[in-house]
Amino acid sequence: MGKATGFLEFERCEDAWIPAKTRIKDFNEFHVHLSEEARKCQAGRCMACGVPMCQSALRLKGMVTGCPLHNLIPEWNDEIYSGHYEHALSRLLKTSNFPEFTGRVCPALCEKACINGMHGAPVTIHDNELFLIEKGFSEGWVKPRIPSLRSGKKVAVVGSGPAGLAVADQLNHRGHSVTVFERESQIGGLLMYGIPNMKLDKKVIDRRRKLMEAEGVIFKTNCDIGRDISFADLQERYDAIALCCGAKKPRDLNLANRDNCHEIHFAVDFLKSATCDLLKGGEQWSISAKDLNVVIVGGGDTGNDCLGTCIRQGAKSVVQLEMMPKPPVERAIDNPWPEWPKVLKTDYGQQEAIEVFGTDPRVYETTVKELVLDSGKLKAVKTVQVKFENRNLVEVADTVKEIPCDLLIIAAGFLGCEDYIIGDSNVQITKRNTVHTLEDSYETSKTGVFTAGDMHRGQSLVVWAIAEGRHCAAQIDKYLMGYTSLT
Repeated sequence: MGKATGFLEFERCEDAWIPAKTRIKDFNEFHVHLSEEARKCQAGRCMACGVPMCQSALRLKGMVTGCPLHNLIPEWNDEIYSGHYEHALSRLLKTSNFPEFTGRVCPALCEKACINGMHGAPVTIHDNELFLIEKGFSEGWVKPRIPSLRSGKKVAVVGSGPAGLAVADQLNHRGHSVTVFERESQIGGLLMYGIPNMKLDKKVIDRRRKLMEAEGVIFKTNCDIGRDISFADLQERYDAIALCCGAKKPRDLNLANRDNCHEIHFAVDFLKSATCDLLKGGEQWSISAKDLNVVIVGGGDTGNDCLGTCIRQGAKSVVQLEMMPKPPVERAIDNPWPEWPKVLKTDYGQQEAIEVFGTDPRVYETTVKELVLDSGKLKAVKTVQVKFENRNLVEVADTVKEIPCDLLIIAAGFLGCEDYIIGDSNVQITKRNTVHTLEDSYETSKTGVFTAGDMHRGQSLVVWAIAEGRHCAAQIDKYLMGYTSLT
């Protein structure tokens, strides 16, 4: 390790956030990065453990802690502390295709397993990673790596989210000819349309696209497989196919008059519309929260992103409903290190709501029971407290309340793959409406057709999508060549 006593000498210091009052005025990224000298100190806190949990991806009590990509974290932390940034970047890129994405939006499973977190504060692995990749781009170290030889094999990747991009990146560097089909006008999947610009500036995605195109990857946007081009046509034209279409079928609310109410939107549609409007260069919102009382159903990251977007659009009020109980502020005795810490997180959107409205917008163990309409237009919702009994959700008697609501946003998760994609490809699906694969495999029930990411594992994290994309690419390579050199 670069600094044997670093974890004793240096306190954890994360990248700062622009104050809430200032950052809600626009959709720009709001992190303020440390100086290089300060970043070296943060990397010097890494203890270079003999068995580093940070890169382990251990499953403990049904949840994963540690990096699914198995990033060589102690190695590049050591190099950062020593000022060997280019070599540190080479170690990072050995296992991670897109650190500029995970360095911005990953919840840092690695940090939750850092041994420094056992009795103190973990290393700022997440911020160190982002520093490295941005340093690499600014210094010109990240350059197109064009394969010297081509295999003559053609691969179609359906979907350009993080899983699809990882499959394409790996197979292209292996020497296969890769074409990525994307039904939207821009690549990125939920990176582009599901994550707001203040968390992930869309220029970052464009930068990666240009790099991959320079390396030989072909992107075909506005091309919807199953509608514009049949799956059978793809099978005729390509030697292998990777389905990476996500799990974008949203979970709805079973409410009377739901279908007749135009003031209800799924989170993915609301966030997509906001991004599309920003990309057009203006702030004329297709779905606007301005001067409206907003209710968001869902207390997770997507609900928080909707919250931050509503505040920037000028919402009159925002309430965020969460069915689950409020988590503890600190780890419980039955949730020790290195398990994933089941603790209360006050994210950027909630911080902004507290600043603007004076209170945390989250209401726990509560959901919408009924819509209140006036001449067919939404004016309020009736909420009810809920609890779990024998794993069943039940209402608590005499807890119904009416709260103003002009705009209802549903951020209650996803139910798996979209039906038309499954129908056209004719692959087998699971009970969870994800694509069925052979055991310990990414190959589907159809020979030569593979899958990865949310379409395979269900709604999950960007880092898991990238990890699955890498594993899937290795299996496709072995299918095409009889062996693989991809790790």
